[in-house]
Amino acid sequence: MSPRILLAGLILAPALTAHGAETPDEESPRHRVTAYYAHYSPDRMLEILQLKNPQVSGHSQLAALAWSYRLNEQPRALSWELEGQVVQHFGRQDHQEFNVLLNARWSRFPWHEFVDTSAVLGWGQSFATSVPPLEPRSDRDERSTRLLNYLLVELDFAPPSRPEWGLVLRLHHRSGVFGAYNGVNGGSNFIGVGIRHQF
Repeated sequence: MSPRILLAGLILAPALTAHGAETPDEESPRHRVTAYYAHYSPDRMLEILQLKNPQVSGHSQLAALAWSYRLNEQPRALSWELEGQVVQHFGRQDHQEFNVLLNARWSRFPWHEFVDTSAVLGWGQSFATSVPPLEPRSDRDERSTRLLNYLLVELDFAPPSRPEWGLVLRLHHRSGVFGAYNGVNGGSNFIGVGIRHQF
């Protein structure tokens, strides 16, 4: 085989493979409904994501129902979704919360044939029906407000034989983004697990 043909093959192979992996699928589901239950964590978000023995509290929990819609016409390695959430808090916080966000979902992992996996990062706005008492984290963080930034980090696992059903692990985060929202420096983190169905 000539070196030129071999070089052309090495250059074109990744592009052809990627194109084949994103062949349009008329039946591909675009909707996801997720229900999850989460416990409050006093740890910072970065500490939780670094898995530095994150702590959870039995004094405050939440239950959430979320619906998301894939904006890409066809699924890709990186897909974009619009999501809305309705949340009920229990324990030290007993208010409702409504969140609207944009998600980026990465779904190309090498173990896909064994466990259908995706990772999600979402960003948007969160509105609480009353000011959450757990969000001020110190004397410096004297207050919070009902409207704050919202962030989620999620891992989604499903059996390849039944990809419509999955187990999700979620980090549910509200914060003032270092004072960008009404001077709020505090925030809250909830670590949760749930199930999702796509259709």
